[in-house]
Amino acid sequence: MRASDRAYEALRKDIVEWRLLPGQVLGEVEQSERFGISRTPIREALSRLTADGLTEAHRGRGVVVSQVSLEDVRALFELREALDCRAARLAARRRDAAEFERLADELESVGRVLHTAGTDRSGYYELVERMDRAIDDASANAYLTAAQRSLRTHLARVRKLSRTNPDRLARAATEHALIARAIAAGDEELAEAATRVHLANSLHAVLTTPVREWVQTGPPLEATG
Repeated sequence: MRASDRAYEALRKDIVEWRLLPGQVLGEVEQSERFGISRTPIREALSRLTADGLTEAHRGRGVVVSQVSLEDVRALFELREALDCRAARLAARRRDAAEFERLADELESVGRVLHTAGTDRSGYYELVERMDRAIDDASANAYLTAAQRSLRTHLARVRKLSRTNPDRLARAATEHALIARAIAAGDEELAEAATRVHLANSLHAVLTTPVREWVQTGPPLEATG
């Protein structure tokens, strides 16, 4: 992997996981020392992150981690509803039923333990990402997939705002399982309806939890799994 790619992937993960917080400065010298590489690949990585919308230029401070406002969250979900619902319908039309049945089984299984204290929740997020990829593949629409890829860069960051709410994570797992079952059954209308319900519940969870301070300082660190 090229030095710039390695720095990009590591910084992107740190931003999505809220280890790098909104407004935090990403100095070229500091980051080059961190990764043990020259400033040129760091500059390339920061340019890519800015193109993704995860960082932004700030006069007098260089490049900083971009803010996440509640208005941003609402706008993301407006676009997400249009894209996800269409993708769910196409996936139900063109799916591999067995693949989505397996996903539903796994989601139901992980949903039963997300309430448990000390549960490693990273497995849940990885499972959701697998389902996203399965829907992309089943929808078989390259243009839709490209639009989804850009959107998910930001959604991955917003999703982590619910990680300190195990009840919501458990319900979300159940909702994802229902979507997967509907797709497996080839029921386009149910797949779309289940997707709309999940998105409405997800947005409500974000807007009714104390994210106003989190978008400035990051989520509480007591449940980072």
